[in-house]
Amino acid sequence: MKHLFSNLKGNLFGGVTAGIVALPLALAFGVSSGLGPSAGLYGAIFISFFAALFGGTPTQISGPTAPMTAVSMVVIAGIVAAYDGILDQALPAILMVFLLAGLMQVLLGVLRLGMYIRYIPYPVISGFMTAIGLIIIITQLLPALGYYPKEDAGFIDLFKPQAEELLLENILEEEAGEGILVLEDFKETIERSGEITSEAILKEAQTLAGSEASGVIGAIRVLPRALERLNWIELILTLATILIIYGFKRITRVVPSTLVALLAVSGVAYFFNIEYRPIETIPQGLPIPEFRIFTNFDLQTLTPYLFTAFTLALLGAIDSLLTSVVADNMTKTRHEPNRELIGQGIGNSIAALFGGLPGAGATIRTVVNINAGGTSRLSGMISGVLLLFILLALGPVASQIPAAVLAGILITVGISVMDYRGLKAIPSLPRNLRFGPVRISADVVIMLVVMVLATVWNLVYAVGIGLIIASLIFMKAIGDLTSKRSEVRALEKEKAWPDEQQFPKSFEDKVFIKHLNGPLFFGNTSGFQQLSLQIPPSAHTVILRLGRMQYMDQSGLYSMEEVLQGLVLKGVTILFVNLLEQPRYLMEGIDIIPELVPEDQIFESFSACMQWIRENNPVPKS
Repeated sequence: MKHLFSNLKGNLFGGVTAGIVALPLALAFGVSSGLGPSAGLYGAIFISFFAALFGGTPTQISGPTAPMTAVSMVVIAGIVAAYDGILDQALPAILMVFLLAGLMQVLLGVLRLGMYIRYIPYPVISGFMTAIGLIIIITQLLPALGYYPKEDAGFIDLFKPQAEELLLENILEEEAGEGILVLEDFKETIERSGEITSEAILKEAQTLAGSEASGVIGAIRVLPRALERLNWIELILTLATILIIYGFKRITRVVPSTLVALLAVSGVAYFFNIEYRPIETIPQGLPIPEFRIFTNFDLQTLTPYLFTAFTLALLGAIDSLLTSVVADNMTKTRHEPNRELIGQGIGNSIAALFGGLPGAGATIRTVVNINAGGTSRLSGMISGVLLLFILLALGPVASQIPAAVLAGILITVGISVMDYRGLKAIPSLPRNLRFGPVRISADVVIMLVVMVLATVWNLVYAVGIGLIIASLIFMKAIGDLTSKRSEVRALEKEKAWPDEQQFPKSFEDKVFIKHLNGPLFFGNTSGFQQLSLQIPPSAHTVILRLGRMQYMDQSGLYSMEEVLQGLVLKGVTILFVNLLEQPRYLMEGIDIIPELVPEDQIFESFSACMQWIRENNPVPKS
């Protein structure tokens, strides 16, 4: 506790500064997610406070981030669609996914898996971050142009026939479930068809229109309509926001340029009575827990999103721990990765209970906190308290912020979050993959696959596919390298080891020696499997020198069994020299020892093996 308050002034200034930086981003991320500005603000309040209180990086400031918001958008859009476009009905399921993600993060920390997060390949992270930037930029083009598909009457009219058809299908499905849909009597159906009013059709058509224009593909699809119906006021507000954000940084970086843009453009728009579209109203008063998460729990709706919840948890862990490394470098300290995951999980879980967006450690806010003097977890807690004060005192004022301003802020966030270091490195990366006549870098392939799939298809699946491709390429590379070092080569190319120099000439056509200079595993079994074919008919003994075969996997084990069985069928006696513990354990498990190689044919030294040969002088078996 004493350490917590040892630098009260620095932590107070750091927390206040970080909170000010977080405010516009929290509002923008909330609007972008589809849950509204209050969700972003609630997420920033609770995650910042509780992740700091329980986390393992004292100077880290947490809250909604671009990657977490982008994945949250996928969750929200999918669940809302499952509830016929009604956000209020879908909200409990959405928040349950966020709650599960937080609990999964706690579990990752409890199981001490924080250290393994660093094994995520850089090309996967690079492609993902660039995709996040593209998604944010493209999806914010429509609000930047002042176009909202659900308010475009001409666009909505295109979906009215489909909306009417869907409403009728719903009635027929209900009747079929109730057992009253019969061919002889459509009286009930006709009566219920009266429920398909013009208002119901319009509402359903608006839902379909919004779904059609959602995501990157949807935004691109309706972009021509947006340009035809361009709202110049909204566009000017967006461009002014972007210009101030980039321009003010040239004057000073002491004051956050994002906050300056938010206040300046919003102030001008409000006081000059410009007709603009404001953001959604921010609820007044203290945040209220969403107990419907538990009372309206529906496992069937939630099941398809369990993997998405795990992805959110994993992404938040990666995002937070990368920021922790940045904080360590700046403060010359070391964070506790597992404790940090527990803190982030607690913060995300509590935020979900109050309807907040999930988040992670935020690099920019953490850097701002450290530069402003923050040294302990108190600064992160102060940041959360400041945002709560702003919510309580300035909620009605914040509700007057133009939506175009937040679109401009998000576009700059999208531009900044893209991984330019990875993109710039593309021409210089080694081209170690061949596709016909074309050579390309494996890292570039992984990065581009993740980037394209995440942008136009699905963030979650894109990361999974990227990890699979990266793992396969890595396994092939390691297999090739190990195979080369293991020298699994043709028998006639074997070079005698020093203790084999005095090998009797009388045995040269009858006794053959095979060296294994490394692990026998799936990457190099093909060469070893040729051994039984390389043994000439004159041979009656094969010596396998295994002292350098430290490891054998299941593929290598069965390859060994196959080769030895082939040799035994030919009547060849097999001798092992220097068999190590791990390979021996596996071979005993499937009875290679003693069925194919008896205990008395396993030797600790080559000299003992040769002595056995001289004494037994084995001959081919008939």
